[in-house]
Amino acid sequence: MKGQILDFSIQSNTGAISGDDQNRYQFSGSDWKGQSHPARGQFVDFEIRGLGQAANIYQISVPSALGTQYGQKSRIAAAILAFFLGGFGIHKFYLGQIGWGIIYLLFCWTFIPSIVAFIEFIIYLCTSDEDFARKYG
Repeated sequence: MKGQILDFSIQSNTGAISGDDQNRYQFSGSDWKGQSHPARGQFVDFEIRGLGQAANIYQISVPSALGTQYGQKSRIAAAILAFFLGGFGIHKFYLGQIGWGIIYLLFCWTFIPSIVAFIEFIIYLCTSDEDFARKYG
């Protein structure tokens, strides 16, 4: 079955996966077959062992294999908003960061938010779609 890691704790060496069947499965670090530690948001392929237990968990490198979309927010739209209206924090509102959007609005007269928004514009353009979706949804 395919799914996505919801959480993993290195301290307790346990985690949870949301399966394609909309059920949650618990797993331990010993069931992880990857070279690095499991991390929240990783797409995985796993077997079901017992009631609510996942086993033999492998990371899927191409999330499109799940047939799902990365996220709801567009990286290019955020970059365009940051470039043209970033001084007012419109890109922050678009990304769901309302608090930061209000701070940008309060300080827009100083032009500091405009400078920061231009830097964010460059960051958005240099970020991969996968990383952008993982961070902003």
